[in-house]
Amino acid sequence: MSSVQVFGAVPNDTGAYFRVWAQGRDHVTVTIEGLGTFSLAAEGAGYFSAEVAGAGVGARYTFSIDGGPAVPDLASRWQPEDSAGPSVIVSSDFAWTDEKWPGVRDHDQVIYEVHIGTFTPEGTWRAAAERLPFLSDLGVTVLQVMPVGAFAAPFGWGYDTVLPYAPHGPYGTPEDMRVFVDRAHSLGIGVILDVVYNHVGLGEHYHAYSDHYLTSREEDEWGSGFNFDGEHAQAVRDFIIGNAVYWIRDFHIDGLRIDAVQAMIDGSEDHILSALTRAVREAASPRSAYVVVENQPQERRMIEAPDNGGSGVDGMYNDDFQHAVRVAATGHDDFYYRDYRGTAQELVSSLKYGFLYQGQRSDMREKAYGTYNLDTPARHFVHFLENHDQVANSARGFRLSSLVSPARLRAISALLLLGPQTPSLFQGQEFGSTRPFFYFFGVDGDHARAVIEGRKASLANFPGVADPAMGDALADPTDVSTFERSKLDWSEAVSRAHLVKLHRDLLRIRREDQAFSQRSQRRIDGAVLGEHALVLRYLTPNPADHRLILFNLGRDLPMAVTSEPLLAPPEGHRWSLAWSSEHPAYDGAGRRPVDPEQFWILPSDCALLLGTEVRQ
Repeated sequence: MSSVQVFGAVPNDTGAYFRVWAQGRDHVTVTIEGLGTFSLAAEGAGYFSAEVAGAGVGARYTFSIDGGPAVPDLASRWQPEDSAGPSVIVSSDFAWTDEKWPGVRDHDQVIYEVHIGTFTPEGTWRAAAERLPFLSDLGVTVLQVMPVGAFAAPFGWGYDTVLPYAPHGPYGTPEDMRVFVDRAHSLGIGVILDVVYNHVGLGEHYHAYSDHYLTSREEDEWGSGFNFDGEHAQAVRDFIIGNAVYWIRDFHIDGLRIDAVQAMIDGSEDHILSALTRAVREAASPRSAYVVVENQPQERRMIEAPDNGGSGVDGMYNDDFQHAVRVAATGHDDFYYRDYRGTAQELVSSLKYGFLYQGQRSDMREKAYGTYNLDTPARHFVHFLENHDQVANSARGFRLSSLVSPARLRAISALLLLGPQTPSLFQGQEFGSTRPFFYFFGVDGDHARAVIEGRKASLANFPGVADPAMGDALADPTDVSTFERSKLDWSEAVSRAHLVKLHRDLLRIRREDQAFSQRSQRRIDGAVLGEHALVLRYLTPNPADHRLILFNLGRDLPMAVTSEPLLAPPEGHRWSLAWSSEHPAYDGAGRRPVDPEQFWILPSDCALLLGTEVRQ
């Protein structure tokens, strides 16, 4: 494996080794509670280091740069007080039980996005670990954990990370996080971590160490970005790559979801994303690592193999699918949804090709959007109906269960979970959580006022929020009650067990029926059957394995004239009903008779799965 630079405090047999990068500074000291203050020696190239005897695991320490105020370690492994307080020396020793865990492969995954602070009432790693058997039974294979690097508030989404090596203190200790990962692996669930390498949040300490960590060349509404290609950039790249490797090596994390990679500005020949992806795979070996990205320009080069000039990641999130389904299900197309009509054709196209925008004009952007992806395999697209952004990017933070009818929710859930792409669920989606999910960030003072006004300005792009009455009703992102209201109510998993069963049954079908495997030699085709109805066909080498998905968000559709060839059964077979979203077990209205060789009706707000049987 390629060498990884050491940053922070690393315990050893006699004490601890301390190392920082402070390019452009002359003197660095470390103060260890109960032990004293020690100078770090200059190594050259901006690095300073020292061995300190007696500095044991659990000791608290701070650094001082050129005689300045005490600051935390940028590579702190734990901040038990807050992101501005003393850092703590932490051992990476842990009694792992996952030696046979193979990692996460690039196909046939089911992702589940979770925010540790709101996933349970307690908001801790230990409490979240108690829910893992439920997710395993549901059929989840990968947990995508929203950012956990320390940030300057007691609660928040985590995208304002300031100390990326330190798990957020209120969630528990680093050992608690390891317990969570180890337990997930024992249940057959991988864990990938959402990381933020495109900007630094409020309350950062990078400038105290060096003027070269950050760059303002591409500063945006999120803040300053990391210096990946400017003067002295190599150490910054090593710091970020070292962070990714740290999660893989020391916490057995199975990969990353990398936030807003288009904002990771780097003109280097070896782009930081490519270097990160290589390092993650090397650190995980012989286990498989799984890397997915959020990439707003929808660039094919993200998933292209390195030999073809790509970054070699495994998947990209596809907002186009979510936006098209959202418009189809709710009828609203304001702000960024205005690029979508929610037509049956849009849904068919997204299920066949992934991204809808692949270089044609976007009305919202008033320019071409996306890149060519017509032949990109379905496994490289991550499809979803809800995630943290799409739920919270609204005036009330409503979940889909509060926006559409139960029948419609069941139908679109089936379209997601039986679609050819990699599905992703947002916490509580499996039981139709009725709890809102808001944007929250518990800062105070001037920072709080800036966050509140910034959120209002962002949401004002939705016309309904321009209503003064709605503006006054927006949740305060800095108020702890906004955070508390976003926590899941797990009693709903019992009271809404019919939806849990629907998700469990669909994921079982996806797992057990080879037609839905991304490794099978299948071909996907689809067609529009009516204004709001479509058919999706899985064509496989064995005719007996062909499958049809019929989907209708419009009125009851009489299937009298069925000239669409995709509706034809394989030779020697006939279609039979295998699954219906209207099954009474899902609180549906009941399964209507389906005989495609006779006149029948495709019900409104319904999804059906048809299999084959040998014609007698």
